[in-house]
Amino acid sequence: MATTTQLAPSCTRSRFKTILWISLGLTALFVFITSEVFLVADYPMYHAYRLQVIADRHLLIPHVLCGTIALLAGPIQFSSRFRERYLKIHRVLGRVYVFSVFIGAFTGIALAAGRPGLPGTTMQAAAWIVCTTAAFITARNRQIIQHRQWMARSYAVTFTFVSSRVLNLWPRYWSHLGDTFAAVGVIAFTLVSLLVVDLGLNWRELTTRRA
Repeated sequence: MATTTQLAPSCTRSRFKTILWISLGLTALFVFITSEVFLVADYPMYHAYRLQVIADRHLLIPHVLCGTIALLAGPIQFSSRFRERYLKIHRVLGRVYVFSVFIGAFTGIALAAGRPGLPGTTMQAAAWIVCTTAAFITARNRQIIQHRQWMARSYAVTFTFVSSRVLNLWPRYWSHLGDTFAAVGVIAFTLVSLLVVDLGLNWRELTTRRA
């Protein structure tokens, strides 16, 4: 009976993680198709943005490359099996993730310089750097539980580069609401992502009463 009781929460967590990663993967695929593919195809609604992307390519290429590396490294780093079997690779990927975050954050700020989106991008980049730095420091100090928590927050900010583009197909997002709304949207997505992660990390304490 005790063994069955112990296995139940573990199976539930495993099922939840599977559903979570599938959901994030489908979201990323949706954004890739509706944003990047349409951008390459010169979709009329994206035409002005496409010209801006071409002009910004020297900063945009390292920004997108590092953001993509961080986005893809996250699921691997969160895998308990991978971490247990390949600890050295896990540590190397962790350093690559940190390096990618810093380059992605600073090139993002440089891209937004002089534009209405600068406050939102700066706030997003600051949250990204702070959470990632805290994850790195706690790992170095062998505070593994805290390291995992800060990595969850860091990856939540990483994923806002995907989630904040979900609204791209909404014409008003582009034509009427403008850059100011987009900047506010980035801040909102970042704050909501961090809040959701913290609720998840403290879910047991929020739903269980101590005896």
